[in-house]
Amino acid sequence: MTKKELLTAEFRALSARLGQDRLQVQGPGGNTSIKDGEVMWIKASGTELANALTQDIFVAVDCNVVKSEAMGSDKGDCIDAVLEPELGLRPSIETTFHGILEYPVVIHTHSVMSLVHSISPKGRLTLVNKLQGLPFVLVPYVKPGLPLTKEILKWVKPETQIIILQNHGLICCGKSVSEVEQLICTVEQRLYMSHRDVDTSLPQKQPNSEFKWSEYGWLARDPHTFLLAVNGSYYPDHVVFLGPALPQYDHEGKPPVIIEKDKGILIRKSALPSHKAMLCCLADILQRLPHDWIPEPIGEEAEAGLLNWDAEKYRQELAKRK
Repeated sequence: MTKKELLTAEFRALSARLGQDRLQVQGPGGNTSIKDGEVMWIKASGTELANALTQDIFVAVDCNVVKSEAMGSDKGDCIDAVLEPELGLRPSIETTFHGILEYPVVIHTHSVMSLVHSISPKGRLTLVNKLQGLPFVLVPYVKPGLPLTKEILKWVKPETQIIILQNHGLICCGKSVSEVEQLICTVEQRLYMSHRDVDTSLPQKQPNSEFKWSEYGWLARDPHTFLLAVNGSYYPDHVVFLGPALPQYDHEGKPPVIIEKDKGILIRKSALPSHKAMLCCLADILQRLPHDWIPEPIGEEAEAGLLNWDAEKYRQELAKRK
């Protein structure tokens, strides 16, 4: 039994609202789940929360199998947990942490406000003060998937309902959809950061026929944000969809985005919606990041791990079809 009645209109609606809010979710990022007893419905890999009301983006899994994989040392892809494999949907790469969190509703977003705070030491100190009194923990960055699940298990307590993932995002969990929605609203209000005014004008000189200028060219013309953009990657999905940092030159890998110092940002005309969403995410973060909050990239080793990850290649392949 897959208990499809768990996929209530309220749960689908919240999933869709978060997926349509670029300050919460970008492209295929983020995932939501709802469970009861031995069955959990979770967003399928490569699908988009924005489509939760119009498409079948959720897949049913066996909670006992998920928990077993979470405690094991295998890949933790939860493919064997799928209750209707004939549908061809694959569970989110983060199914294991949804399964081990002992709440019926678990929501994970790549909240821009959480990222602005969690990518730098000063930001994290500020975050701890802003969230004081809430049932939250701050979890250090590790590779998404099973490694992240095992790290979360080290930090959470039975009463934990809010998890800030360093250089990654936000998890909120609770007994009901409305409770989790309220938690998300509370976190977002406390972490709110206003954006600076920027110059969105485009360069006069036309690029070659493969590219067009992006409205986020101010990232290249501001010396501070330029350095941040080329010096590293600050969260996993940037690496997955745009590659490490932002390249300054075209190459045989045909990067979807190129940053030209003092000029602007070129975006390839063949760029996918997921590429554009991740460039927008970087701009949203750096437009809010205080100048004295020095962000820490996830590092080359972490980037390499993401680029060679089979589950992530699967997500990228699905994104190409959109």
